[in-house]
Amino acid sequence: MNITEKISRLVPGITITEQGDQVISIPAESFHQIAETLRNDQDEPMDFLRDIVGMDWQEGGLGALYYLESSKTYNRIVLKTSTTDRENPYLPSVCDLWKTAEIKEREVFDFFGIRFLNNPDMRRLFLREDWKGYPLRKDYDMNSNPLNMENEENADITDEYYLNPDGTIADKKNIVFGQQDFVVNIGPQHPSTHGVLRLRTSLNGETISKVDPICGYIHRGIEKMNESLTYPQTLALTDRLDYLSAHQNRHALCMCIEKAAGIEISERAQYIRTIMDELQRIDSHLLFYSCLVMDMGGLTPFFYGFREREMILDIFEETTGGRLIQNYNMIGGVQADLHPDFQRKVKEFIKHLRSVIKDYHDIFTGNVIATTRLKGIGVLSREDAISLGVTGGSGRASGWANDVRKHHPYAMYDKVDFKEITYTEGDSFARYMVRMDEIMESCHIIEQLIDNIPEGEYRVKTKAIIKLPEGNYSAAVESSRGEFGVMLESHGDKSPYRLHYRSTGLPLVHALDTVCKGNKIADLIAIGGTLDYVIPDIDR
Repeated sequence: MNITEKISRLVPGITITEQGDQVISIPAESFHQIAETLRNDQDEPMDFLRDIVGMDWQEGGLGALYYLESSKTYNRIVLKTSTTDRENPYLPSVCDLWKTAEIKEREVFDFFGIRFLNNPDMRRLFLREDWKGYPLRKDYDMNSNPLNMENEENADITDEYYLNPDGTIADKKNIVFGQQDFVVNIGPQHPSTHGVLRLRTSLNGETISKVDPICGYIHRGIEKMNESLTYPQTLALTDRLDYLSAHQNRHALCMCIEKAAGIEISERAQYIRTIMDELQRIDSHLLFYSCLVMDMGGLTPFFYGFREREMILDIFEETTGGRLIQNYNMIGGVQADLHPDFQRKVKEFIKHLRSVIKDYHDIFTGNVIATTRLKGIGVLSREDAISLGVTGGSGRASGWANDVRKHHPYAMYDKVDFKEITYTEGDSFARYMVRMDEIMESCHIIEQLIDNIPEGEYRVKTKAIIKLPEGNYSAAVESSRGEFGVMLESHGDKSPYRLHYRSTGLPLVHALDTVCKGNKIADLIAIGGTLDYVIPDIDR
């Protein structure tokens, strides 16, 4: 019996839409029961909550789409639930089933005003606590929040809403930090927060008791902006999310739009996209190495990493014109053909990297300071990694095989041979080693493709104005930091009705409280470095 049949037995009369992704609509009053059944299914547990996407369907109500996956079978499913009460919208929380739901429900509340029953933390996530209204609602007044230069007060008391037996809604107060807690701020200006992230950290002596991440310092409203842009125009905003996964982010959005529009791209473009994605991964992992070592007080390895990374950026620049911001992927293929020297330089670079990678390990990997500060520090279990949605190298270091390239192959990934790097220790050292091993695996992928790029067009012609058929569409890639997803709802217009990005970094920051608790304050910087988050991707 498949998942749809199981749900139909539990809740007769569910509606299923087949435009694009299959979406199963479930009444709000039955939603938690269905979610729990799917989460705990023996044969195919839907234990990975990929994302919760808030929605305003206007007359159809306020609600959310839930993207689920089984870590056992890798099958995926999309659930939908909503409420028609726009004044006091409530939906059941699922944070007791998936830990990642706690912070993702806060995001939906922040932008849509939906309160989740039994979520213990209904604070704003990205916007100020005194922000008026909910910006991603379709009836939001854009003039309702003039520039506010007042200092923001911390919300140390949060509301938790719950349902009384008589059907009425009640709330209780939860304390984030009490008067007795000794709280220090790490960030938002601290260089080792890797961007404008603020971590309110309570300490017992030098031991961490709780980490409360404060996001939103670089929030730019990218998802709101998308709703007034044409599909080709939306591409420019992806490069400014996780700028160390710029090729991969844009690849995901192009794939999603191409899938919805029925655009077939050439094999040459697929080869080029795959090679660029892997060069971007090496670029990102070299920067990860450099910054982690510098966070921990080492300077020489920082220059090693940047020396090799510059070679990749030179290769990028010749073909794409960009070094950090990559606007190369286009709907239908890529913007320009490869530079005549591209293949030669890529092969020379890989040969060079293989010859010097031993130096990276000699100076840091076996260093007594590195092993003492990373081994056994910031341990994340496999179960917590899945429940918190910690994908990418950080999840694979805990033994969770979650590589999108392997389990949901796209571009040329089903045509190349590569290993999915996993470790089982789940500590900071394992997270470091996964990425160092992935550098070599990316070289192996590129070597299989670089001499076999077929002739043909690099881009198929598309219309200047693209209208996608009605429906829900999604695509995901394995970015440098984990699963980067694009969720798109079209109502048949030239602009998306809703375009949402699954941040790879938000679950990583949310996991800090779990992995840092009980460790020393000095360990927080090393743990954060090995989780490898990029802040603009989180804040969006």
